[in-house]
Amino acid sequence: MAAAVKILLVAGDAAESLEVLYPYQRLLEEGYQVDIAAPAAKKLRFVVHDFEPGFDTYTEKPGYTWQADVAFADVDPADYAALVIPGGRAPEYLRNDPDLKRIVAHFFASEKPVAQICHGPLITAAAGVLDGRRTAAYPALEPDVLSAGAVYEDGEAVVDGVLVSARAWPDHPSWLRAFIEVLRSKAPLA
Repeated sequence: MAAAVKILLVAGDAAESLEVLYPYQRLLEEGYQVDIAAPAAKKLRFVVHDFEPGFDTYTEKPGYTWQADVAFADVDPADYAALVIPGGRAPEYLRNDPDLKRIVAHFFASEKPVAQICHGPLITAAAGVLDGRRTAAYPALEPDVLSAGAVYEDGEAVVDGVLVSARAWPDHPSWLRAFIEVLRSKAPLA
């Protein structure tokens, strides 16, 4: 029996529920093994961001809880064929984690597929891997993307080599369709 093709999904408390669970379940459906990594292997509390009339920005409500499989410190990124970086508020503090920066740097140096969405580019920017790339992000992050030396694109599925990005959870169908295309070429299932 062939070994499973593994994908690493990084998350933390206050990650956007839909941006964690949609790719997690969609990639499982494709036949990939998906491990969720976080600062610690603990139960995480996700959030739900929504857009409501009269608000200048999104609102936040409590979301699902989910068990992380592995701590960042215990991740050997060589064991994984691809990386998924969801958004929400989690990237604001996850980007400071040295083990997460090590993990992200490995995927870019090895030219393995990476999917990021919403506030996820805060992590890749902090890891120093966005310079010279094109990426989508939550629109309020355009200055952060530009400061990291990248080109901001307002699109639902921006593909730059093995990096596939999107603005937020409304882009899921296009984002995951494009990411799965990249996966099938770079990390095919047996």
